[in-house]
Amino acid sequence: MNKISSLFPVWDQLTEEQKQFLTDSVIKRDVHKNTVLHRGDEDCDGLYILESGQLRAYIISDEGKELTLYRLFEMDMCLFSASCMLSNIQFEVIIEAEKETSIWIIPVLAYQKLMNTNTAVANYTNQLMASRFTDVMWLMDQVLFKSMDSRLASFLLYESNIEESNELTITHEKIANHIGTAREVVTRMLKYFQGENMVRLSRGSIVITDRRKLSSL
Repeated sequence: MNKISSLFPVWDQLTEEQKQFLTDSVIKRDVHKNTVLHRGDEDCDGLYILESGQLRAYIISDEGKELTLYRLFEMDMCLFSASCMLSNIQFEVIIEAEKETSIWIIPVLAYQKLMNTNTAVANYTNQLMASRFTDVMWLMDQVLFKSMDSRLASFLLYESNIEESNELTITHEKIANHIGTAREVVTRMLKYFQGENMVRLSRGSIVITDRRKLSSL
């Protein structure tokens, strides 16, 4: 039996026949950092379940500005990679590997069959959809109502928690892509943070020196 049995959230609620069907259907894929796995309606290969690594889901404006919607980590399932299955939702989400990543892909037709024949799978899918839209609504609140210094401080602290380090190896442009602004804005705000002794800047890295001050923002 492959590892999908420990990664699929409602495995124990499948029949033996459905377990075998899922095991026979899934595809294992290893992807390198910075690989784009999904480009909106251009791709619809199936649902992704992360075995290891990290994915980023984001959108791009007509002007080419990026904005991160959410990140995906070990055992997370990505529903928007199967956007063609969501007939009433038009959501041009791009999914990219932020680290070396291993995923299992459940083909769209296989997942639809499971949803149609197993209530637990259908209910889990609805819960997952609600959770992702909650993430997006939280992001919209940040973009519309929070100041840029607050958003940047939140991002730095969040990134620090992900990496389990106060030293972040990340460019100003990459940060701008995550929070949906211009690189120059990020650079200017980081210099302000440095002047307030909240961070220390060096080429290619940012060191958080005062988490309490950042949190206060």
